[in-house]
Amino acid sequence: MQSNSSANVTFVRPATFFISGFSNFPHAKYYYVFLCFVYAVTLLGNSFIMCTIYLARRLHTAKYIAVFNLALSDLCGSSALIPKLIDMFLFEHQLISYEACLMNMFFVFHFMNVQSLTLLALAYDRLVAICFPLRYHAIITKKSMSLLIGSMWMFSMLLFAVLVGLVNRLSFCRSTVVDSYFCDHGPVISLSCNGNSINYLMAYILFGLLICLPVIVITAQCFHYGCFSNERLHPTKAA
Repeated sequence: MQSNSSANVTFVRPATFFISGFSNFPHAKYYYVFLCFVYAVTLLGNSFIMCTIYLARRLHTAKYIAVFNLALSDLCGSSALIPKLIDMFLFEHQLISYEACLMNMFFVFHFMNVQSLTLLALAYDRLVAICFPLRYHAIITKKSMSLLIGSMWMFSMLLFAVLVGLVNRLSFCRSTVVDSYFCDHGPVISLSCNGNSINYLMAYILFGLLICLPVIVITAQCFHYGCFSNERLHPTKAA
């Protein structure tokens, strides 16, 4: 165990965590072999989408910048999670260093969140296309979409850097067994033996802000599209 002390507070950080995963899952190795197939399909599918958008000049539009980013974030998210998961459980390398655990936590959550925000950007693209069709190409430009996507990446990286950085204020003097299939934030901070209320508060805020809010906004826009379309198709009924 490694320890740091400052201001009369001793922080105990384990050299490694043990990822328990699906230890009680019967025939788990078949599942991990299936994950190899899923990852290969994800890799080929997203690579094909990105290459197609890059090579086809007529797809060099604002909308397809977001589609390209969605494929890229899905590919990166799968690469951050699945290969490590296969290595840990198929080849029984379930010990992971403290630093590698925090890195794994950051990248998995970051790329998952970028996918969520990219879907929100695509919903915004459709909202403008339907509500302001004559001004669509003036509002949704390649520059504005690139700026929006770039801002999403920076915003997500900043927030999850804070989330993961707060884990460093915790002391781990109990079990080092993480009850999850990767270095999940909740199971990791639950192993701490000092106050972790700030960590849970930050997790709840980010869950509501970055997961629930985009889903609510996208659902509301879909409902709006339906109502708007019905009113245009059946104006007498709407009246």
